[in-house]
Amino acid sequence: MNPKNKYLCNMRIVIQRVSEASVSIKGTMKSSIQQGFLILLGIGEDDTEDDIEWLVKKVVNLRVFDDEQGVMNKSILDVNGNILVVSQFTLMASYKKGNRPSYIRAAGHEISIPLYQLFCERLTAQLGKEVATGEFGADMQVKLVNDGPVTICMDTKNKE
Repeated sequence: MNPKNKYLCNMRIVIQRVSEASVSIKGTMKSSIQQGFLILLGIGEDDTEDDIEWLVKKVVNLRVFDDEQGVMNKSILDVNGNILVVSQFTLMASYKKGNRPSYIRAAGHEISIPLYQLFCERLTAQLGKEVATGEFGADMQVKLVNDGPVTICMDTKNKE
């Protein structure tokens, strides 16, 4: 753990089950998907490859798609769904003091870019098809149709 910051937090994701989602940069569409997950990913300074492995396993096995009886019992693998991953350092916000969030817990580019890329690579390998992405560090416009709505938040601090 970084001795300069005793308030580091672990990797966080927000998973939204979507019927469609897209990300644009400066008015140009970068990526789009149909049925699947839009995943917002926040990375902290103390995150590791182990955190990536745990999250990827949870994401691809998460049973939030309806089966034939209308029960959320199928995974993204079962429905051959798609995934769009967007980096979002604001998930690491600290809001305990005042009303202006602090992002000191978010990892710098030297840590977060390789972990973001690894997360996308591992998801691609598990999914068996390319994962769509935003552009790390860009000002992105994200559009989605949340299906359900179903939104799941995960934090690698809560592995047990």
